[in-house]
Amino acid sequence: MSKTIKIFHFFPDKLNLYGDIGNVTALKKRAEWRGLNVEVVNVTASEKVDLSEADILFIGGGSDREQKIATLDIFNVQEEFRALIEDGIPALMICGGYQFLGHSYVTADGTELETLNILDFRTESKVDRLTGNIILESEQFGKIVGFENHGGRTYHNYEPLGTVVSGYGNNAEDGGEGIHYKNMIGTYLHGPLLPKNPKITDYLIDKACERKGYSVPPVYENNEIEERAAEVMIDRLLSKNK
Repeated sequence: MSKTIKIFHFFPDKLNLYGDIGNVTALKKRAEWRGLNVEVVNVTASEKVDLSEADILFIGGGSDREQKIATLDIFNVQEEFRALIEDGIPALMICGGYQFLGHSYVTADGTELETLNILDFRTESKVDRLTGNIILESEQFGKIVGFENHGGRTYHNYEPLGTVVSGYGNNAEDGGEGIHYKNMIGTYLHGPLLPKNPKITDYLIDKACERKGYSVPPVYENNEIEERAAEVMIDRLLSKNK
């Protein structure tokens, strides 16, 4: 019997800064290379969506205006969304999609925007932005590379995605970047993130299979291009910082 996973891509028409849709492409291709069937469900309005069919959740980044519109829409399924996160559904939330999972978001002009209040953290936006290529060190995923461009400073006490080696991270203060809560990853890393970091992609796919009761197929191991691209960025940034 064929094994199928469904990726629910929220608001691809609004939240796709810096090519974030590439994360969905990476998930789909790496899953297919492992013999899985993949269905991408583009969620442009959540009112009638059946989240019980989702195996992976993805939200990209957008401007404050677009993110506010998307967040207000997700309130239609806020409790279902919260329940899935708590139940361990694999999920990837980029930039604004990450920020709006918290209990508060204050813009640079002091306006407090409504957030989903799914996890206990806050974000404060500043006029000056934290921008540039970034390297993280993760015990689970090794070195992670990406690109950050955010005015928001996020503060939380959860496990981060990784520790900043070069770059700014959540707030340029505590040395952490992103959040790893159960099987949900939130991060400021664009680029997009997953094509450059296949271990994270495989992690999300593995967790989707485990949650559905599938035997996890062997990992696709030909990552030469991805690894070389990451090495170039790492060498460039670390030599620059010497």
